[in-house]
Amino acid sequence: MLTVETDPGSGFCGGVIRAISRAEKELSGTGKLYSLGAIVHNEAELERLGAKGLVTVNGVCDVPEGGRVLVRAHGEPPSTYTDAAARGLSVIDCTCPVVLQLQRRIREAYVRLHEDGRKGQVIIFGKIGHAEVLGLLGQVDGDALVIEDAAMLHDAVRDGRIDFSEPVEIFSQTTKSPSEYTAICAEIRSRSARVTVHDTICSQVASRHEKLSGFARTHDVIVFVSGRSSSNGKVLFDLCRRENPRTHHIGSVEEIRPEWFRDGDRVGVCGATSTPKWLLETVAEALGATKFAEKGTNP
Repeated sequence: MLTVETDPGSGFCGGVIRAISRAEKELSGTGKLYSLGAIVHNEAELERLGAKGLVTVNGVCDVPEGGRVLVRAHGEPPSTYTDAAARGLSVIDCTCPVVLQLQRRIREAYVRLHEDGRKGQVIIFGKIGHAEVLGLLGQVDGDALVIEDAAMLHDAVRDGRIDFSEPVEIFSQTTKSPSEYTAICAEIRSRSARVTVHDTICSQVASRHEKLSGFARTHDVIVFVSGRSSSNGKVLFDLCRRENPRTHHIGSVEEIRPEWFRDGDRVGVCGATSTPKWLLETVAEALGATKFAEKGTNP
């Protein structure tokens, strides 16, 4: 028999809850609502919202003139708002407040670094091409260096793309790994005393890392649930797998495999900040409904 427990801290972060709640409110009226990119990186939740009338588009040019367009929690560059106004679109801005604050801080840093003809540099620790990162780059017209990992940092130093003779200010995408960001910042600081490090990882995301590590260590098997395109999902899945090699990544109930489990296993179900609670509960129930599983109480 299995005991199945669901991580109480998993599920949508505050920014995603805010965006989806606003989308559902707008969808209760008439007409379609167009989301600039996937409102959340979870296929099951997108299917649910799509049935209510949410249409995912790549850009404002795909929205009919005069339509309603939703800016998701990831945020957008200033050019998006300009283009939307030119098409007469009604903008429903659901940018996460934490991301809005980060956008403002990057703009201010850029002005500060270029005062009196200086040539300081903004560095962003984040995933290249990620929606949030694109929005951050837009705040400075693309004049910032994005670093994904230590190897990319070393390449940038070797190629001279970071000028340590000038001031450097570094920021992180809000959903990145705190430990990886600490290591990147330490490496940059070791090369220059003119470095300013900004703590910009979402506090809700940062606390999840420590708690999820403990959750993974105290279970025999971890079933991690998230969309395949979720950046936060990849980070948290990798964290769980480091703590517990018997960690499996699924996007839906259909991907569960009985051979992952042994009789008597204590199974933990958890997910990303983009994973809806209802999907976590569905997975836990599916495990509990099998002939070898016994549903336990949540920790």
